[in-house]
Amino acid sequence: MDIKHIAAFSTGDQGGNPAGVVLGDSHPSETEMRRIAAELNYSETVFAMPVDGAQDHWRARYFSPESEVPFCGHATIALGAVLGQHAGAGRYQLRLNEADISVEATPSDVGMTATLASPPTRSRELNDEELSDTLTLFGLTEGDLDSRLKPAFIHGGADHILLPLRDRTTLAAMSYDLDAGREMMNHHGLVTVMLVNIRGDREFDVRNAFASGGVLEDPATGAAAAAFAGRLRDVGWPHAGSFTLHQGEDMGAPSQIHVSLSDVPGSSVQVTGTARDMRG
Repeated sequence: MDIKHIAAFSTGDQGGNPAGVVLGDSHPSETEMRRIAAELNYSETVFAMPVDGAQDHWRARYFSPESEVPFCGHATIALGAVLGQHAGAGRYQLRLNEADISVEATPSDVGMTATLASPPTRSRELNDEELSDTLTLFGLTEGDLDSRLKPAFIHGGADHILLPLRDRTTLAAMSYDLDAGREMMNHHGLVTVMLVNIRGDREFDVRNAFASGGVLEDPATGAAAAAFAGRLRDVGWPHAGSFTLHQGEDMGAPSQIHVSLSDVPGSSVQVTGTARDMRG
């Protein structure tokens, strides 16, 4: 079995979020996919097979070391890069468990660049239990929050909690217990908790706790980036059509995520990143 090892949302030849990419004429059994994902121990591994033999339409499933997830942004960027190398630059339709999306592969100076079109986005403010449980997990108080952006439950293909922090130093000091995080995230049906510090109107520093998948932190999280952009649009944040997210810097894996969006509420968000072959 040919497994590609791709770091998505990399910065030049550094950083990015590692993902396994497995292409085949059919999917392995679910037991086998879970085993492979656990052995690779990347935050996600994507398994893709052509739909009815078409090279531009693929069925994709995503697995963390501990669970299947409905959508993963960085693994989709990695998949787009591999499809671009496998079948050429262009747009590929992807059928997920709960949605249909696309990813477009484009050659670049540092390898392949890929742009995914997310599932529809939606968001709401947190209820009291969600906010209390999230603050408790990270040892924070409401005084640590940035009043310019309220905590929220956000969705762009998967569910996340958004926690905006007032100080960059608080973001850099993020810590929590993995087992407690897993219990809290599973209780609330979350894939990650996204902690954000506002660098500028259209630029943000972010960290994503991913205990639900057995991973303490994700270096780059495209699904959460899409959901976050949708939330900013929902609350009328000025965006001029794009945002840039800096992630992974505090864990030594600098990553950049570029997000493009329209003003149409709930519409798909485009998430772009470069990808590098970790073994090439």
